[in-house]
Amino acid sequence: MAEFLAHLRDPVLFAIPVFLLFVTIEIVAVHVLGHDDGIVGYSVADTRTSMLMGTVAVGVNALFRLVMLVVFAALFELAPVKLDPRDWWAWVLMLLGQELVFYAYHRASHRVRLLWAGHQVHHSSEHYNFSTALRQKWTPYFQLPFWSVLALCGIPPWMILTGLSIDLVYQFFVHTEKVGKLPRWFEYVFNTPSHHRVHHGSDPEYLDANYGGILIVWDRLFGSFVPEGRRPTYGLTKNIETYHLLKVGFHEYGSILRDLRTARTWRERAGYVFGPPGWQPEHVPA
Repeated sequence: MAEFLAHLRDPVLFAIPVFLLFVTIEIVAVHVLGHDDGIVGYSVADTRTSMLMGTVAVGVNALFRLVMLVVFAALFELAPVKLDPRDWWAWVLMLLGQELVFYAYHRASHRVRLLWAGHQVHHSSEHYNFSTALRQKWTPYFQLPFWSVLALCGIPPWMILTGLSIDLVYQFFVHTEKVGKLPRWFEYVFNTPSHHRVHHGSDPEYLDANYGGILIVWDRLFGSFVPEGRRPTYGLTKNIETYHLLKVGFHEYGSILRDLRTARTWRERAGYVFGPPGWQPEHVPA
């Protein structure tokens, strides 16, 4: 039992002081030492919202981590082949599998409205800085079927959870405008601040691009890579204009429910829930 509970410890918790330190350093770099024209920087209300969303998300994810561990443990027992964490290549396979699953989940979160209803939280800030990385959803539940694939492939449950934490820690550091382009070889293989700025852009040329977590190679392979050109406009295509935590976290779920009340057929209901964000039936003008 003690060993089981030990696997619930989230390495991300140990990184929180580092996150806060880098937020402080960036605030000083942008607002005290000065910054280039056009850098969005920080605002008190926006940063407070991001921090509070992240604080609640830590508690939600702690409970969900228990659910994942139980489900992954059950599925792991069904795996025809089980990887041994003492083999170095098992970690390589885990990280590659984690990155591919993250890409699939992240891409689905932009193309399926029910998933987008949660993911839009992270895109709702019109600022782009380290605090934006902390603006996380409170509804992580749809991750479960995606990461369950790794357990069925024989990856030990605690390794899957470790991979998730590694991915989250890495992604914190790509949320900044203070880092330009990195060496070409690094930009080609890994997700970088330049690539992720594109992902957070609401400009037409930047929508639905650069889904990678640590690696950008899946975007290059599957045709979703867009290089950074002009400085992105951050936020949603239609910003919510509020810092109310419940509205930030759940406003899109409310929009889905309102659309469902107007639906006239089961096809329309399915479209409002599982269609892409902004989907409308043909008889309703977009």
